[in-house]
Amino acid sequence: MNIHALRLFYYVAETGSVTKAAARLNISQPAVTSQIKKFEKDLGLPLFNPSGRGVSLTPFGIELAKQAGNFFTYEEQIDEFVEDYRHGRKGKLRIAATYLPANFLVPGWAARFKAGCPEIEMEITTTNSQQAFEQLKRHEADVAFYGGGAQDRPEDIDWLELFEDELWFVVSPSHPYAGRTVSLQEMMLEPFIMREEGSSTRARLVSLCVTYGLKPPQVTLQFSGLGEAIRSVMAGYGANFISSLAVREYVEQKRLSRVQVEGIQLSNHIAICTRSHESVPPALQQFIDICRSFPPEL
Repeated sequence: MNIHALRLFYYVAETGSVTKAAARLNISQPAVTSQIKKFEKDLGLPLFNPSGRGVSLTPFGIELAKQAGNFFTYEEQIDEFVEDYRHGRKGKLRIAATYLPANFLVPGWAARFKAGCPEIEMEITTTNSQQAFEQLKRHEADVAFYGGGAQDRPEDIDWLELFEDELWFVVSPSHPYAGRTVSLQEMMLEPFIMREEGSSTRARLVSLCVTYGLKPPQVTLQFSGLGEAIRSVMAGYGANFISSLAVREYVEQKRLSRVQVEGIQLSNHIAICTRSHESVPPALQQFIDICRSFPPEL
């Protein structure tokens, strides 16, 4: 079907006048009349009744005008949707985040973003580093928030670093090492409570031991969540190697104690990761801008 001719017919039917339709479309009256006659011929059905003055639609013309009205209304809705998406007012963001940013950073950023973009859907998945990058590569996520070592950066990923925080050894306040300075060898003799394999922080602890020629500590309790591991250390058992961002408040409240380890000062990199060689959608760019504008207080 000739959509342009259908549009001409619809405007004639809506205004009740060829002259008014021509003026609305900014084309000549003879051009409208000629194209509608051709449209009737192509359809093989009359659209207008013979009439001395004005416009009189046939029963078919009345029904076609209704259908055309629905069609052009839907076309306007599609145009609005495209414009909203182009300007980041509608759409969906799928976010994969490792446990540190997922628990301590993304919720606040997401709340700020939703306040300004209420019609953008947000789906946030909390996972370990390995899975976060896999989801990004498989196009199951639009962006990945990472907390860990910069050496873990995979290929074909654009890496926007937001800030760094320190990695701490922590124990309960009742632990013999609480508030003390010990050697790495002494620290590694303690039982550790850690996240599952695939966790960036756990991998860095193992790497640290390899660097200094030490046997990695025994992981006597393993959790898939960050909060569970922290609370177990608070309860008085074992040690943890963790981002200061996750435990600073507990240390200040004296619910956990930091252990200084001789010669060891490591930092955690908090980064936003996107697929290389792909443009960033407008809504995602707005969210990234918020993340960059509101760093946490370290």
